[in-house]
Amino acid sequence: MTATWRTTLTTLDLESPSAAPQVGLRARAEIAAAAAGLHSDAVDRAAAFPAEAFAAAREQRLLSMLVPRELGGDGATMSDVVDVCYVLGGACASTAMIFAMHQIQVAILARHGRGSPWHEQLLRMVSREQLLLASSTTENQTGGVVRASACAVERSGSRMSLVKNATVMSYGAEADGLLMTARRAPDSPPSDQVLVAFLKSDYELERIRGWDAMGMRGTCSTGFTLRGSAGVEQIIPVPYERIHPQSMVPVAHLTWSAVWCGIAAGAVSRARRFVRDAARQANGQVPPGAAHLTRSILALNALRATISSAVRRFEVASASDEALEALDFQTGMNLLKVSSSESAIAIVMGAMQACGLSGYRNDGEFSIARRLRDVLSSSIMISNDRILAGAAGSLLLFDVPALVRD
Repeated sequence: MTATWRTTLTTLDLESPSAAPQVGLRARAEIAAAAAGLHSDAVDRAAAFPAEAFAAAREQRLLSMLVPRELGGDGATMSDVVDVCYVLGGACASTAMIFAMHQIQVAILARHGRGSPWHEQLLRMVSREQLLLASSTTENQTGGVVRASACAVERSGSRMSLVKNATVMSYGAEADGLLMTARRAPDSPPSDQVLVAFLKSDYELERIRGWDAMGMRGTCSTGFTLRGSAGVEQIIPVPYERIHPQSMVPVAHLTWSAVWCGIAAGAVSRARRFVRDAARQANGQVPPGAAHLTRSILALNALRATISSAVRRFEVASASDEALEALDFQTGMNLLKVSSSESAIAIVMGAMQACGLSGYRNDGEFSIARRLRDVLSSSIMISNDRILAGAAGSLLLFDVPALVRD
């Protein structure tokens, strides 16, 4: 499958799924996107899990696209996954973000669970049963810092248990399983973490916080206390200090960026139709807001190119653990998240200004309101301020060319 998400706006209209090349994974993604778009407004209004979209995604076997072929999946590339995230982002941001989060977990299992019979069997189950996997990395006690855990694995022979107060667990109640960070043992420091894979039958959830947010409402990012018990073989054998830089950071920032880019492309598509209609009604005279559309299209093309370059760099680096953990690569992936989120917000805002009052309204065919509310989450998910503060020291170690080379 080619990375068709980079196609220019002149040949692809995300609000007309049939305009995209109907080949392989892309065709399956378009079917899921059509279902997601049909129910996106209802999902947003009710802050409801996008059940219809994921029924379609399961039917199209998209949840196992990243599972290796020998374990029953498609053996898709990261470029393929980014493409699907982009397509879904243009239809329903919540669906796209949930899909991206699921693929992060699958990517972790595919890279770090190989050679572990239990985790390879989990990948087979994801493929066979189209399981949806969530994650739990944040806790009330750690203030959202992913590389520190308060809860700890407590072992008793071949069994283990843990209790985690997760302030945010996206689609936790709807997931079929999850990957969770925890301290290796009760006497371990917060940074000595492992990643535990749980099936739904291994844990109980007690709701401690609701989810009535401005945007991304269908992600159902509720807070829970989780009490889990399972076999010790469900702990991924690779320490989380290696999983985090090799898989969690780059895959998250690539897929999230694709989601935000898809949201932006959907907004631009609406704004372009608005400008066309307005010009048609005014005998060819374009409305004043057309300048905002021009800027948004330019910025969208630049964002696509940035993500495309980052995907290529990741796929090259994936051949080496050392390359993935290199400081310049990690800094680049973190700054990708910041630049993608800021650019996507500006693009959607420009699209709304191009549509004027029609874009500002919550109703009507040219409304940009939901897309703007959704994309505003991008700078808050792992705060841009926190990333920039953390990157400041790293940037002092490199000349600028070292950060921008492919």
